[in-house]
Amino acid sequence: MSKEILGVRSVVWVIGVSALILFGCSSLRHALFQSTAFDLGYFDQALYLISQGQTPIVSFWGYHFMGGHADWILYGLALLYKISPNVHWLFAVQAMALALGALPTFYLAHQAGLKEPQATAMAVVYLLYPLVFNINLFDFHPEVMALPAILGAVLAARDNRIGWFCLAIAFILGCRDALSLTVAAMGFWLLVFEKKRLLGSIALFAGIAWFIVATQVVIPYFRPGGVEAVGRYAELGNSLGEIVINLLLQPWLVLGRLFTLSNLEYLLLLLAPIIWGLSPQYLAPLVGAIPNLGMNLLTDYQSQKDLIHQYSLPILPFLLLAVISTLAAGKGWLQNRRGIILWSLVAFVALAKFGYFGSNYLKSLDTWQATREAIAQIQTKGSVLVPAQVAPHLTHRPTVQLVAAGSESADLSKFDYVLLNVRHPGWESSPQVVNSLLARLQNEPEFQLTYQRDDVYLFVKKDEIGKASCREGVGKSLDTPHPVS
Repeated sequence: MSKEILGVRSVVWVIGVSALILFGCSSLRHALFQSTAFDLGYFDQALYLISQGQTPIVSFWGYHFMGGHADWILYGLALLYKISPNVHWLFAVQAMALALGALPTFYLAHQAGLKEPQATAMAVVYLLYPLVFNINLFDFHPEVMALPAILGAVLAARDNRIGWFCLAIAFILGCRDALSLTVAAMGFWLLVFEKKRLLGSIALFAGIAWFIVATQVVIPYFRPGGVEAVGRYAELGNSLGEIVINLLLQPWLVLGRLFTLSNLEYLLLLLAPIIWGLSPQYLAPLVGAIPNLGMNLLTDYQSQKDLIHQYSLPILPFLLLAVISTLAAGKGWLQNRRGIILWSLVAFVALAKFGYFGSNYLKSLDTWQATREAIAQIQTKGSVLVPAQVAPHLTHRPTVQLVAAGSESADLSKFDYVLLNVRHPGWESSPQVVNSLLARLQNEPEFQLTYQRDDVYLFVKKDEIGKASCREGVGKSLDTPHPVS
């Protein structure tokens, strides 16, 4: 049996174990009520509504999901919800997609001429890159599915497999509008640096075309305000067109935003796990990362400058390709498998957020049981007003709104259930907001307090109590706890 086959088998085993670990971690975080409305509840509600044949308007956002990032791939994901509507599908898909990226990484390393130990080490470098673990903990994002597809597209391009390349490109474009810029930049790199004229041209044209269609037609149709993220670059212009023009004609505006301490810190975080394998002569693959890296550097939005959120995901494949090019040329600080894996392990321990399970994720443990019991009593598909961390457990219904700033003056007649947590108000909320709602509900004749424990309150509209009683049978108490689905 060849060393390559043994290497593939080893990588496949590691991928399987990694996927299970990632799935277990995201599921545990969700069970601890640490997932949030944005972004898990957002995608869970959209998929549920699609699977039920209803218009997928995310109620706490107010628009059709296609008005967010034109991520039409959700229509395909909704087939899983046809089997059984369960948020754990998203955790499973995300874990598998993130882990699966190690396989094309291994093949790309072999394709570049690396020996089996180095190729295997590169697969491990991918899996231990802190962003892979951290993004798995941050709810769900369709662009994680594009990560192995980007690597697969490069692999197909280098093997001149036009069909597979085009399929990968189409899949990537369906995961997020901004990925069209990644596809276009990858096409430019393939065309100019890899001398893949046909495939490079296909990606360049497809990326530019979908970017124009998505941002100028699709998103404005579903959300009249247009691309929401434009507001993060307000100093560069009030629309995508203005921003592009100013980037070309007023470069001094760009320079002032690029050279900042926060950007320096971000670049250090991004490069530290693989700095040992970067060499100035072999950085051409990073051309594919320029659009996303540029967007992250130009904004003041801090979430785009860390290894926790999804914004750096499209950069990772090109960092790995640059490292592979360096190793293939016999360069780099580290050459042997043990040294490479040891560096990656140290970077993982330093930057991966596994410690959250012993700290941040346990902060609301004092109301965990009460929250579970309160959720269990929401027995119909009626509209709910709940904290952000509870929303992903109740998004299988048309209307979910969040207990957030401004909701203290909400029209309560629109809701059938209101769940409040005084100790842990949730994202974008405060004790003042929760207490104001609590005072209103206690004097609202339409609602009845059906559950109270550990500062967790559930108010149910009296009409809804009757519906629940008919559903569960006469005489069944609403105070009987049930498992959280």
